[in-house]
Amino acid sequence: MLHQVEQQAALVRIFEQNKQLTLMVQGTTSDAGKSTLCCALGRVFKRQGISVAPFKSQNMALNSAVTEDGGEIGRAQALQAQACGLKPHTDFNPVLLKPTSDVGCQVIINGKAIQSSNEGADGISGGKMKARQYHDYKPTAMKAVLASHERLRQQYDWVVAEGAGSPAEINLRDRDIANMGFAEAVGCPVIIVADIDRGGVFAHIVGTLDCLSESERNRVVGFVINRFRGDVSLLQPGLDWLEEKTGKPVLAVLPYLMGLHLDSEDSVSLSETLDDKEPDKGGTQNSQRHQQKLKVVVPIYPRVSNHTDLDPIAAHPQVDLQLVGPSISGSQVTEAAHIPKADLVILPGSKNTRADLAWLKEQGWLPYLQQHLRYGGKILGICGGLQMLGKVINDPHGLEGLIGS
Repeated sequence: MLHQVEQQAALVRIFEQNKQLTLMVQGTTSDAGKSTLCCALGRVFKRQGISVAPFKSQNMALNSAVTEDGGEIGRAQALQAQACGLKPHTDFNPVLLKPTSDVGCQVIINGKAIQSSNEGADGISGGKMKARQYHDYKPTAMKAVLASHERLRQQYDWVVAEGAGSPAEINLRDRDIANMGFAEAVGCPVIIVADIDRGGVFAHIVGTLDCLSESERNRVVGFVINRFRGDVSLLQPGLDWLEEKTGKPVLAVLPYLMGLHLDSEDSVSLSETLDDKEPDKGGTQNSQRHQQKLKVVVPIYPRVSNHTDLDPIAAHPQVDLQLVGPSISGSQVTEAAHIPKADLVILPGSKNTRADLAWLKEQGWLPYLQQHLRYGGKILGICGGLQMLGKVINDPHGLEGLIGS
């Protein structure tokens, strides 16, 4: 990736022609490659002796990293900081949202959960907000975003800012602080990256532009097509059409990189891992190789947190790690018989421990785990997963979910 980015003169030239510049990388979809591209750009410029910092105004993720002063930021920004030769800092990700349910999340501002002056009475407890509450809170969050960005602008020559999801989410345009709302506020140019491996890359790019306002479209300086496989000359007619259609250049075509094991920040990349790791029901594929390995099974519940804790295990050559999500049997509820046998079961962390424990029971994990222990298997709990192995889980203040035990 670094070599490919270094070879894309047009992409690097955007920075070279501007001093004290913030460049924003947005994507047509989640997991289009924004985080990795920002990481690569930071590393390239750092190698050139340029003072550069990463930035993501708002991140929604249950994978977080801890800064030296105890604050929390998205794991992707911690990795980008490392690429830039910097220690993680809360200014790199001033707003972090950690979902606790489908309609609520914990709000982290400048590394700390927000505190209410009227704790609980206004519906805010432990920094948690419902979606509507956070929508109303966004102007306040934007102040923290702009303050962090300004501090970075004063300390570094260049800032590589990452967007979130897609700028074309019409329902999220009002009070947007993560994509074009931020770009408009600070007056920065934008690159849009799209994943060609998913298919429909030209429709994604043209459709995204069509959903933007005129002033927002004018901020887009070009496109990056990511994860391309094959002969790039065969892609050229499409690139020519895209440039003629939009009046904007394709700055780079980046290859699909096999074996690129970088920390992921959300469950989108995890869902792809789940697809890759689904058990071989036939029991024949690589059976001899699997028999020689330690078999580890991990349930991936709805609010799993810090699943990157599993990355070193997944990379170990003597471990066969299988991630098991919901409905692997094809039905709504997974029966215990369909959960693969293992030497070790790891219960990972959770942002809503009691709700995820209930989910495990619904999915048939309780009889599976009981049988697993009877036959000499081992269970390891991490964070919330360890709490699930206790007798009682109390949440008297409703810090994760509903008040109760």
